[in-house]
Amino acid sequence: VQLQASGGGLVQTGGSLRLSCAASGLMFSTYSMGWFRQAPGKERESVATINWGGDGTYYADSAKGRFTISRDNAKNTVYLQMNSLKPEDTAVYFCAARRWATAQHMSAMNSDMLYWGKGTQVTVSS
Repeated sequence: VQLQASGGGLVQTGGSLRLSCAASGLMFSTYSMGWFRQAPGKERESVATINWGGDGTYYADSAKGRFTISRDNAKNTVYLQMNSLKPEDTAVYFCAARRWATAQHMSAMNSDMLYWGKGTQVTVSS
């Protein structure tokens, strides 16, 4: 399984970014996907997850109303649209995959139960 995240960058407070994660080496339509993040000195945390069919999502409280996770099974890609960004959103964002998990269950899984990609840095300046 290979997961390649992209789309990070430097943005001002209130700005937007769209992250993408291209997946390969798996039957994408059977995998739930998620975005997690890790800020300096902090533990990795779940941001948003989506089930294999795209009809179930789960968001961290910090992401609700600002972030939207979506997927395109034809392109083997999952997205995270981030709006109204805040300095506290600054982190390395990672894409993860887990077969047949519900979105909520995936958000709470131990990291060793997920496939991980390399992260993409998101920096929000104040």
